[in-house]
Amino acid sequence: MYRLLIASILVLTSSITLAVGNADNGETLIAPCAVCHGTDGISPAGSFPSIAGQGSKYLLKQLRDIKNGDRPAVLMTGVLDDLTDQEMQDIAAYFASKERQKGASDASLVALGESIYRSGIKRKSVAACTSCHLPSGGGNNQASFPALAGQWPEYIEAQLKAFRQGIRANDGDGGMMRKTAMDLSDDEIAAVANYIYGLK
Repeated sequence: MYRLLIASILVLTSSITLAVGNADNGETLIAPCAVCHGTDGISPAGSFPSIAGQGSKYLLKQLRDIKNGDRPAVLMTGVLDDLTDQEMQDIAAYFASKERQKGASDASLVALGESIYRSGIKRKSVAACTSCHLPSGGGNNQASFPALAGQWPEYIEAQLKAFRQGIRANDGDGGMMRKTAMDLSDDEIAAVANYIYGLK
């Protein structure tokens, strides 16, 4: 009886672990996404995030949060309503398989942006971005910390301001991003967003 119970738990756990997205199926589902995010996940404008090369775990969390209302996204209203969780996993896998966008920073803002990204702002108790998003900006998919490198500055600025104002609050119970953005000025946000755009 004991062995049967252990075997059942192992089978159940492995089936949960194996529930991952199918990028090929995801490709068949992305037509509504492509309008704003591009067919390969590189958006045509900074008001929409480029999601190519983004971690699948992070993408899936955002899709779930938007669908259930934990993350407000007016332009995505209704877009996810008819998708199953498996289909959202497939879409996340598809965009995660694409190559990330590459940008170039404005040289006049690099010094301040790099300082904030790599060291934070001690006098304001602002943590360094590298601790979660890595020095390269590649993020940490296992921890659901997004890749930032090459992301449009306009989008990064908008998200940091949304966290700062508490409009966006899907950063966990600890409010890590809300706390980080709380004391950033508009100029500091613009500088770090510009620096992130140039990361490779």
